[in-house]
Amino acid sequence: MNMLKIFAATALCVVSASAAAQDWPRQPIKLVVNFAPGGAADLLARSIEQPLQQALGQPVVVENKGGAGGNIGGKAVADAAPDGYTFLMSSGGMVSINPHIYTSMSFDPAKDLVPVASVARVPFYLVVRTDTGPKDFRAFVADLKSNPGKRTFGSPGNGSSPHLAGEMMMRDTSTTAIHVPYRGAGPALTELLGGQIDFLFDPGIAIQYVKAGKLRMLAVASPKRSPQFPDVPTLDESGLKGFDADAVFGVYAPKGTPAAIVTRLNAEINRALANAGTQERILAMGNIPEPMTPQAFRDKGLKDYERMGAIIRDKNIQSN
Repeated sequence: MNMLKIFAATALCVVSASAAAQDWPRQPIKLVVNFAPGGAADLLARSIEQPLQQALGQPVVVENKGGAGGNIGGKAVADAAPDGYTFLMSSGGMVSINPHIYTSMSFDPAKDLVPVASVARVPFYLVVRTDTGPKDFRAFVADLKSNPGKRTFGSPGNGSSPHLAGEMMMRDTSTTAIHVPYRGAGPALTELLGGQIDFLFDPGIAIQYVKAGKLRMLAVASPKRSPQFPDVPTLDESGLKGFDADAVFGVYAPKGTPAAIVTRLNAEINRALANAGTQERILAMGNIPEPMTPQAFRDKGLKDYERMGAIIRDKNIQSN
């Protein structure tokens, strides 16, 4: 009799969860961005905001909670009710990098968050100022070697994907430069434009300044050339064989969010990424739409966790 009651209760929970998913959404959805406004995660969130609102019939509200390499926003979503009304837009670095560099995290991204959908592959572009920077990658490396430890580069934060791209480049060229972490890619770009730092591995937000002639793009830190900049060589082509610093940005949910809601949101995001207007906005940022299933997105995070862990251990990178 007790076992029958357990089976009945379990069946009731499954039916209730399914019914709740069918009714979802019935109120506005919050999409937390765990980096400052103006960065790649923020712009990608806003690129899918309107298509999701139209598809789901409810407002999608983007809210920035930056700091601690994305951990503050990640924690806020991990602690949120798993009811399908709070999600996270994050770089993959929160899952693949942060557990390696933070000695103590108040949540476990791999266990407390559920991968929902990849949004874009984010290449990193090596950019310098046109008024003082080198004209090509060979001259850039020569300058670093002539000025060991004197040049500076910015990133969205210590241990962020652009930071690791810089560390990988220095490792592979036997050069050194001073890393300056900021609270997002936007502030780092502002400092480069203002002359406070010398170079940057940019997630795409500097493209308008490249086109305006204020910044020069020297290379792409990806295995393949960017479709937006087919004339810009990759670092692999520039002599750093096998160089790959790409990151995948996407949407996560609190653990316990009904699978039916995760499946529905994944489908709607993938549908938005197939829309020509959304693709145009993402490509204009220098990013590449990258639809995946939830399982493929999870697998990508695990693979990057191993890949990024190697450079972090090699360079002994830790959080601030």
